[in-house]
Amino acid sequence: MSASVIMHVRCRPDTEPETYRALLALLQDLSPLVQPLPPAAALVQIGGTLRVHRADPGTLAQRTRVRALLHGIDTHIGVASTWATAATASAHTGPSGVLWLPDERAEQQFLAPLDISALYGVGATTAETLRRYGLHTIGALADQPEHVVCRLVGKQGRVLRERARGVDRRTVTPSRLPAAATVSHAFERDMLDPVLLRAALLDLVATLAERLRAREQIARGLTLTVRLADGGRIERTRRLPVPSAHTDDLRTVLWQIWDAMAYQRARIRRLVLTAEDLTPAEEGPGTQLSLDPAREARHQVEPVLDAINARYGRTLVRPAGAYRKAG
Repeated sequence: MSASVIMHVRCRPDTEPETYRALLALLQDLSPLVQPLPPAAALVQIGGTLRVHRADPGTLAQRTRVRALLHGIDTHIGVASTWATAATASAHTGPSGVLWLPDERAEQQFLAPLDISALYGVGATTAETLRRYGLHTIGALADQPEHVVCRLVGKQGRVLRERARGVDRRTVTPSRLPAAATVSHAFERDMLDPVLLRAALLDLVATLAERLRAREQIARGLTLTVRLADGGRIERTRRLPVPSAHTDDLRTVLWQIWDAMAYQRARIRRLVLTAEDLTPAEEGPGTQLSLDPAREARHQVEPVLDAINARYGRTLVRPAGAYRKAG
């Protein structure tokens, strides 16, 4: 059995979902054992693939970082024998963006002097409790008897002490994110105008629906993420009554989300719209007869409009409300 060599890859916290998925695809070229840690990190077990790549872990991590940069993704990568140590290392890579801890001695030398708050899994409250009892570094925590640490912070004390000593019993569990598609609009200035905001949203939902139909997919849910001027982020998700890729259906759910947010004077910097839980259109409920002739007419004309946009540019045919200059 190959020795455990775990790569913890983290990217910027504001990484867009599409970019994050591109990173996961890149990592899956390294190893089949990739575990997403949404929204901006992932684990890769590379112990069994080093021979295939003809590289040591540090070199492979550097190559991965360069490949990600070529795709416009800035990453920081920690490499160690355990999940927690690799994750702690990825937060302390320095200018190179990569930190490889090749053996147990290197791991201990790295962990011991770090502030207790740097240990993966230690929150602000736990860190403050440990400091109150004089445990300011990870090394100090590692040196304490297990029963003492448990008395200070409860049942999690055993796990935290093990991580401080470079022990983590968790393994990389390969999994995939549910299929999704994302579109976004960034405003040139902080946006307050409700008309321009709705115009941008209308353009996004039309683009997203068109993309789904081109992929022959349908969505079961819709997520709207609003990034505010102060750096805040609000995200809301709503399920569709029936899985669909029709613009009307997605737009109806989008307005439900937007109206529920009830923004008045918030300054908005960016809008991100994501179709969640995608499945092939052929697995959907099929065509259902509607008693609304106008709705049926719009559904029937969608393939024609999609074909026009595909040939002459996606913005040629758009809902009228989306033609206002948003931003």
